[in-house]
Amino acid sequence: MISTKKLIKMAKKWQRLAIASRKRISWSRAVAKDGCFVVYTTDGRRFMIPLTYLNNEIVKELLRLAEEEFGMTSSGPITLPCDSSFMEYAISMIQRHASDDVERALISSLVTCRSYEHQGMNQQLLITGF
Repeated sequence: MISTKKLIKMAKKWQRLAIASRKRISWSRAVAKDGCFVVYTTDGRRFMIPLTYLNNEIVKELLRLAEEEFGMTSSGPITLPCDSSFMEYAISMIQRHASDDVERALISSLVTCRSYEHQGMNQQLLITGF
């Protein structure tokens, strides 16, 4: 039979190991794959974006708007001023190599929606015709 002292000692050891493993798991989540960076949307969804997308006007505008709205973060994640459905749509446009006109329309709709939200008119604009 195991003594009470030994059981308490084992339990404390397992608690320390469990805490350490939780910290490792949460830390590894923040690390991006090679050639990618991580951003979050306003609804908390995480996106891993390839570095090559930094040349795209949509991503540049999203990062500019994020800096304008949330400021420069030095110790936290980058949060973009859009929800996850917009981000999925933007990524699909980038992947399909949308024309410059379509990219400008998407950026324009984002900027227009942001200005309506700041004025208290929570309206959504949709881009159709693809």
